[in-house]
Amino acid sequence: MATATRRSSRLSSLAESISSSAGSTQTPNSRKRKQSPVATPSTPPQKRQRPAKLPAATPTPSAVGLMAHATSATKKPTNPMVARLADPQTTNATLLSPETSRVITHMNVAAIPSRLPQPSTTTATLLEEANAHLIKVDERMRPLVENNFCRVFSPEGLAEAIDPFESLASGIISQQVSGAAAKSIKAKFVALFEGDRRFPHPSDVAPLPIERLRTAGLSQRKAEYIKGLAEKFVSGELSAQMLNDARYEEVLRHLIAVRGLGKWSVEMFACFGLKRMDVFSLGDLGVQRGMAAFVGKDVAKLKNKGGKWKYMSEKEMLELSEKFAPYRSLFMWYMWRVEETDISTME
Repeated sequence: MATATRRSSRLSSLAESISSSAGSTQTPNSRKRKQSPVATPSTPPQKRQRPAKLPAATPTPSAVGLMAHATSATKKPTNPMVARLADPQTTNATLLSPETSRVITHMNVAAIPSRLPQPSTTTATLLEEANAHLIKVDERMRPLVENNFCRVFSPEGLAEAIDPFESLASGIISQQVSGAAAKSIKAKFVALFEGDRRFPHPSDVAPLPIERLRTAGLSQRKAEYIKGLAEKFVSGELSAQMLNDARYEEVLRHLIAVRGLGKWSVEMFACFGLKRMDVFSLGDLGVQRGMAAFVGKDVAKLKNKGGKWKYMSEKEMLELSEKFAPYRSLFMWYMWRVEETDISTME
């Protein structure tokens, strides 16, 4: 949690510095136009200064971005409008088995006999029902809901196929490197397995020696992490079916036990990868800052005390977020939007 807090602190601090220097009309993502230097001929042109490089946290936002991507085998859903049962307390993503690429079974609404009570929540209505609940709990959510479309939990987002081994391994590959470097390393990693156009199966990765994995550009530790993750899937300790069916606490326990996966990265994977609707991360500073602004605090005046940013206490965060259960993942997404925290890589 401390690592995740440092990660978010760096992101928020950088966003604040950019925002304050650009004025109220410039967003953190906008590019400031370079002004022509006004200098005497004898004055050498000043070299453009770049922001100090921030030390990368583990995992970086790019790690979450690759975690949340649809698997390389099926980028586009073939039929996003096929409705199936949805439950905010379970996995709602379309998961693939890492070994067979088969879709993990989900109950199709049309397959339920008409004589039985028909469930009201499906992948076609989940986002709509969740938004309605957030607004009912707190009317202040209405402008956030109306002005921001959350594709993650939309019918199309829920139809995208996710290979959990590829998603988690991609997250490990991305740790402490740029998004471009992560994509390059991932391509080299896939190329190690000749003849396989999609991401390799865990049974392909587990037998390879660390030295062979490192030829893709992986560090010693990352090679060990990915090999260990593959072994977990091969042994059956991890499986797409378990990630689909298990309670959230069990999913956390199994994934945090994997070397290379911390609590924050597992929470983000559960939210953006597994599409679980009731995930909430106390360790994300962007969420904390957004919540503080949401309740009316002047976050610009809050100071860093004792090396830890505290826009809100964990107790305050829990008390506020619990009201929005079982849709805290969506609530968390909107809290990022309050302060315009850049979470594009997560989506």
